[in-house]
Amino acid sequence: MPRAPGAVPLLGHVLQLVRDPFTFLSSLRRHGDVVRVNLGTLPVYFVTSADLAQEVMVRQARSFEKGRFFDQLKLLVGNGIATASGEMHHRNRRLLQPMFTKDRIADYSDIMNRSARALADAWQPGQTVDLELAMAEYSIETLAETLFSTDIGRPAVKAVRDNLPVVLANLLKRAMSPKALDRLPIRANREFDAAAASLKSVIDDVIVAARREGTSDRNDLLSLLLKEKALSDTEVRDELSTILFAGAETTAAALAWTFHELASHPDVEKKIVAEIHEVVGDRQVTIQDIPKLTGIRRALDEAVRLHGVTILMRRTTTAVELGGVTLPAGTEVAFSLYAIHRDPNVFDDAGTFNPDRWLPGNRDNIPRGAFTPFGAGNHKCIGEQYAWTEATIALATLLSQWQFTPVPGHTPKEVASAVPHADSIPMTVTRRARDTSR
Repeated sequence: MPRAPGAVPLLGHVLQLVRDPFTFLSSLRRHGDVVRVNLGTLPVYFVTSADLAQEVMVRQARSFEKGRFFDQLKLLVGNGIATASGEMHHRNRRLLQPMFTKDRIADYSDIMNRSARALADAWQPGQTVDLELAMAEYSIETLAETLFSTDIGRPAVKAVRDNLPVVLANLLKRAMSPKALDRLPIRANREFDAAAASLKSVIDDVIVAARREGTSDRNDLLSLLLKEKALSDTEVRDELSTILFAGAETTAAALAWTFHELASHPDVEKKIVAEIHEVVGDRQVTIQDIPKLTGIRRALDEAVRLHGVTILMRRTTTAVELGGVTLPAGTEVAFSLYAIHRDPNVFDDAGTFNPDRWLPGNRDNIPRGAFTPFGAGNHKCIGEQYAWTEATIALATLLSQWQFTPVPGHTPKEVASAVPHADSIPMTVTRRARDTSR
């Protein structure tokens, strides 16, 4: 069994993971298809190829349950759909699936449009905007209005703004740290526990208020969940927390990185803006426009490929063979979509932003399963279409009105989190001149 080099006594590879997780995770493929990494004294076996990740997520999925990363996430979201395994996961997914149908997402698109237009109208020409913060606020506001259609949800929105960044900053650290540190009163643990407790408490209060006011005339996710008699209030809380956690960070990071890449590739941006003007014109984006905005989808795919999920973990429930290695029950198995999506054996110029790799003719050359930004199999993210719709509407709305120019002297740096985000992406916004020559 190959082992990653550089382990130190007691800590294993923790220091490498904390100091530069992206370089470390990307380096593992050089050592084999299955590589042992030590989190303290806990061995974790990383699969480094897309094919073996498919073994874990799809072909042998019944032999796995959620692993250590999700054990930590449970402190925030309980037994929501992201952390549940087995029959509980299947039940929760069946209950939630009707809330993410095409018709539901079409209803949510009105909220997404309002949020995007409000953001576009709030800026002034020449203003410097941190796109990292702006997209985080947009995704939280949009998701919160989707979840809570009345003012009873406003305390939850504030709690998410205040506490979710703290949770996200410390979740990955906890998952990658030795188990011995889990219960120690160190700063990261105190901050995570306090933020998670605050979020859960506020959402509990919102659920109580919603039951008191009644939900029969509302169509938000909270109301739909409360109408499910099979769910207790705690289970409703867990699902809301899961959706907030997964939806806010994923969309915000994808949008911020896409704006950064487009500003760095003005030729790509010009084609996308022309497409927006041709498909949408001067009206607001509709759900029918989404499939026609293919340039935006390619840019999003490429940004998400470059900045994929840092680590996902599973735990074997029986003996499993992966890459010629037999792992006993109870073994922690991990993979990094960030590293897999940058595999130079699969993607030409893997570290380069190139949306044209997703053109129909070129996309056919990418092996099936090599690009799985929302996971695969029974645990594939239930909100995938919601996220693509939200991101497309935001990009089409903002790019049609504003030109984004990077502020000189700053190069965005990746910050380790469940999904890598930028430290900051400062841009100067100016009104976009329409091309009247077309």
